[in-house]
Amino acid sequence: MAQPPPRSTGEAKPAGGTSDIITMSDVRFCWPGPHSFLMAIDEFVLPARQRVLLTGPSGAGKSTFLSLLCGIVAPLSGRLEVLGTDTATLSNAMRDHFRAEHFGIIFQMFNLLPYGSVIDNVLLPLSFARKRRERASQNGSVEEEAGRLLASLGLEAGDLYGMSTANLSVGQQQRVAAARALIGRPEIIVADEPTSSLDRNRQDAFLDLLFAEANAAGASVIMVSHEEALGCHFDRVLRLDDVAVTTRSTAV
Repeated sequence: MAQPPPRSTGEAKPAGGTSDIITMSDVRFCWPGPHSFLMAIDEFVLPARQRVLLTGPSGAGKSTFLSLLCGIVAPLSGRLEVLGTDTATLSNAMRDHFRAEHFGIIFQMFNLLPYGSVIDNVLLPLSFARKRRERASQNGSVEEEAGRLLASLGLEAGDLYGMSTANLSVGQQQRVAAARALIGRPEIIVADEPTSSLDRNRQDAFLDLLFAEANAAGASVIMVSHEEALGCHFDRVLRLDDVAVTTRSTAV
């Protein structure tokens, strides 16, 4: 009798001969409720080390796409393979652990702990990701690595590091959020409208700094934005409707 394929353990596997670190095929997802939102993704591929900008109007489903990509929500059906693991087969707890180890996420509203210090916020992912912590401490303490990242992103004043993030400017909070995503060299950086509160010059400067660190870590970057003008910074620009079909139902 044929044996069923083994259930994934949530452990990432080496990429081997393929350069694609994320593949999605026949993925279906639905937000339930009287005004349900359905998303269908027939195929999406993210190659290693590539920088991808995903654009589309507000409310189109860009954040839902990112939530699927990094396992915050699970698809109803289909295959979603990340680093050789089909995350669609993982339990909620296993997806959370997998995400902590392999994804660095920059949220639209940054999601910093407002009364935690700058350093505490940067180090937070390492509390849930042993391998990231090991990588972050390869050349010294994790605190030293956090300081290096902050300095590389333009927060060089050491006296800022102990400050509460509630006392920082928006631009400073943005850099703390980026350092938190980058620490421990996760393979995939996901960013949800991280530059929406900045003017164009500051957007360009921030992206240059972010990509310099991502390149040094060998990470892929996928960012969503409604600003298509940012596309000059990226290897590939996609519209959401090139990737996914979305449908909204109306309650009767």
